[in-house]
Amino acid sequence: MEEKLTIRREVRSRIKAMSSEEKLSAARAIFRAVELSDEFRAAGCVALFCAMHDEVPTHDTLLRWRDMGKRVVVPRVEGDVMRFYDYSPEAMTIGAFGIEEPMGGREVEASAIDLIIVPARAFTGEGVRLGRGGGFYDKYMSLATFRAFKIGVAFECQMFDSLPCDQHDILVDRVVWA
Repeated sequence: MEEKLTIRREVRSRIKAMSSEEKLSAARAIFRAVELSDEFRAAGCVALFCAMHDEVPTHDTLLRWRDMGKRVVVPRVEGDVMRFYDYSPEAMTIGAFGIEEPMGGREVEASAIDLIIVPARAFTGEGVRLGRGGGFYDKYMSLATFRAFKIGVAFECQMFDSLPCDQHDILVDRVVWA
């Protein structure tokens, strides 16, 4: 547990040292690579997060993917559970943890999501991820009806050769970083 806290602190410090321009440039490269993937091209419904200040920025990508005709869904934290709802820029509010979240609508079933873009504090190239510690994505990706292809996105400074991994940790299928 102490090792995870140390890594989270280290990554937070590394990201804090990045300029806004560096973050945006990395985000453009990351999401361009995602868009070139077979999984993205085949996906009708894509789950993407609304980024916190220390995550790969997603605002422009949310709008672009929606304009590309993808059904874009975003998470809302409800207690200790994360659920996904259709993304509508005019129906967003600041929710749990200061993250932009959808205000209402009908929950999108996990089985409807073809591709999920996953944030984390750190990743390995093999898909091991270290989250923030709440377990929201691990719980969601463990649902019996969840079947989406999982792509982790990260800044280069979030990549590690190895990370601690517990039995309940869900690995992503691919990591894209810049």
